[in-house]
Amino acid sequence: MKTKCLLLSLRSLVLAACAVFGFPALAQVAGPMTHSGSPEEARSSGNAIRTEVSLALVNVTATDPLGRLVTGLEKENFRVFEDGVEQEIVTLSSEDVPVSIGLIFDMSGSMSDKAEKARQAAVQFLQTANPRDEFFLVNFGDRAALTRSFTTNIEELQDGMLFTPLRGRTALFDAIYLGLSQMRGARNSKRALLIISDGGDNNSRYTESDVRNFVKEADCQLYSIGLFDANDQRRTAEELYGPTLLSEITQLTGRRVFPATSLNELPDIAAKIGLELRNQYVLGYKPGNVSHNGAWRKIKVKLVLPKGLSHLNIYAKTGYYAPNQ
Repeated sequence: MKTKCLLLSLRSLVLAACAVFGFPALAQVAGPMTHSGSPEEARSSGNAIRTEVSLALVNVTATDPLGRLVTGLEKENFRVFEDGVEQEIVTLSSEDVPVSIGLIFDMSGSMSDKAEKARQAAVQFLQTANPRDEFFLVNFGDRAALTRSFTTNIEELQDGMLFTPLRGRTALFDAIYLGLSQMRGARNSKRALLIISDGGDNNSRYTESDVRNFVKEADCQLYSIGLFDANDQRRTAEELYGPTLLSEITQLTGRRVFPATSLNELPDIAAKIGLELRNQYVLGYKPGNVSHNGAWRKIKVKLVLPKGLSHLNIYAKTGYYAPNQ
């Protein structure tokens, strides 16, 4: 499906709803950033999750059963729950704001027959950039390395992918950890990592648990393009393997893996992720729980479907840590 067809208006979706039935809803939620002012002020402040909580901002993506983005929903179409208690939604916005983005690019030996198409996908993703976006690049094989620090020059990133040789084993966890660490220097409060990998890990110093904990603490969305094929299924038992691994990590942030069944699909998948990142709803609510205990708070977003619709999918983060004293 071409990129220009991905974005549906609510009006056209209602007309088609009677013919569309399908997939179970995904009730995952975008973890809040917190701020004491408007969503626009919060976006520009760069404040992290553990600041004083007055307004929690929740990134939410809505899609139809065919995976196409849905725009045009209103505040009354959403309900937000924190630790099972419904919260009052104060604001709803959907503007395209600048994003700080890290590309996490697999250059391990297992990518030898996929690397060129993967580079094309990354270039396609970069072409969806907002002029005020900033990017960095982490390449990884048997170790992870920051190849390009934050830049607005897309050509620098392309060179970083083009001139890095494929090498050895796979340190995926180290690469994600390095990417999240680099995000601490981001100038934009909306942040995302795009992981392009076949998903294995057999050479990281950091563990899966280390990465999961860091992902839960970070205010960063994780997307992944999964380059999986039949040969990947024959990996050794000691290697932590990909599809499930990447899916579970990205779902913590309310995002997901986009598997590529054909390498020729990669450019369109990358463009789709770029569109999704820039067409999210941002829900703002004031948490009823004002305790500063540093505890993990579970979030769930539900949809109140407009008349005529039977089903939509929603994606958002599963929770956030409350502020400390």
